[in-house]
Amino acid sequence: MRRLRAPALALAGALFLTGCADLGYYWQSANGHLDILRAAKPVPEWLADPAVGAPLKAKLELAQRIRRFASSELGLPDNASYTSYADLHRPAAVWNVVAAPPYSLTLKSWCFPVAGCVGYRGYYDEAAAKTEAEAQKTNGLEVAVYPVPAYSTLGWMNWAGGDPLLSTFIGYPEGELARLVFHELAHQVLYVPGDTVFNESYATAVERIGGAMWLQREAGEAARAEYAQFNAQRQDFRALALNTRRALTQVYESPEAKAKDWTKVEAQKQAAMADFRERYTALKAAWTGPRQNAYDGWVARANNAAFGAQGAYDDLVPGFEALFEREGRDWPRFYTAVRRIAALPTTEERRSALQAATGILHTHARQGRTHDNNGDDGA
Repeated sequence: MRRLRAPALALAGALFLTGCADLGYYWQSANGHLDILRAAKPVPEWLADPAVGAPLKAKLELAQRIRRFASSELGLPDNASYTSYADLHRPAAVWNVVAAPPYSLTLKSWCFPVAGCVGYRGYYDEAAAKTEAEAQKTNGLEVAVYPVPAYSTLGWMNWAGGDPLLSTFIGYPEGELARLVFHELAHQVLYVPGDTVFNESYATAVERIGGAMWLQREAGEAARAEYAQFNAQRQDFRALALNTRRALTQVYESPEAKAKDWTKVEAQKQAAMADFRERYTALKAAWTGPRQNAYDGWVARANNAAFGAQGAYDDLVPGFEALFEREGRDWPRFYTAVRRIAALPTTEERRSALQAATGILHTHARQGRTHDNNGDDGA
C-alpha cells in the first residue's frame, strides 16, 4: 500500500559513525547516502540541459512549485532540500526491513545514533535487505521488505545540499508528489528519537492536510480527478487494513493468547488473514483504472510485520488532524502544539495528549451541532 511505498524516515543517524558494533551496516548507510549526494545536481542545471526530456523538466518545475508552496503556505522549512535532483538508476532509494513476532503487531526496534530506536532497518542494496530479512526469520520473526522511494535526513545534511528530488518518485502523479515532499519536510520540523509511530503519523497528517490544500489551490482539474480516483482506492484499502489490524490485535490479546494456547491462536490468526484476503478480493472488484491491482503484492505477502509497519503511518493521524483543527488550521500554532506534545517524556503521555485533542474536537463538534439544531428549531 502506498504508505509502505512512500516516504519513510531513513537512517540519518548512520551518517554519524560511533564506536558501536555493526560498523559495516553504518558504513553502507553512509556510503549509500553519499552516493545519492554525489549524483545530485541543482534543478536549474537539469532544466538547462538540452539532453533532458520535456517530461522530466516539467516534473522538476512542478516540484519547485510544490517546494515553494510548502514554505509559503504550510510553514515548512525553506532550505536546500528538494532544490536538486538525482537519477539513481534503481527503483528505490532504500529498502526497509521490518520484523514482528508471530503473535504481535509490535515491530522489532533497531537503535542508531541521532535517530534513536526505530521500527525498521534500511539498506541501499536490496540484496542486503533480503539477507537481513532471512536472518530475522531464523529468529522466529515474521518479516517484510519494502522499497522506500524517499527519506529524510532531518535537516542534518542541509549544509551539503539537503535532501534531493529522486528519480524514484519524481514521476509520481501531482497530488502524490506534493504529499511526498510535504511529508519529508515535516520531519525536518520535528522528530522524536525512538517514537516511530509519533513521527510518521505526524508527517502523514502534514502530507494529507497539505496535499488537500495543494490540490484545492494549485492543481488543475485533471490532476484533481487523477488523485481522487487514486485516493479513493487507497482509503478503501486503508480502512480494510485498519479493520484487519484490529481483528489481529483482538486475537493476540484473546484469552487463548493469554493462556498460551497457540494452536487456537494460530487458527484465529489464519481466519482473520483469510477474511482480509476475501474482503480485498471483493473490494478490488469494484475498482477501475490502472491501479486496480496495485495492492495485490502487498496482500499476498501480508503478515504481522507488514501490518505493524503500515500502522506506524496511520494510527495517530486522526489525533494530529484533530490538533490541526483545534489550533484553528493555523500551521505555526499547530507546529507549536506538536512540539509541546513531543516534549512529553513518554510515548504513553504523547498518545494521551493526542487523544485529548481528538476528544476536545469531538466535544466542540457536538456542541456546534446542538447549537445548530436549536437555531433551526427557533427558526
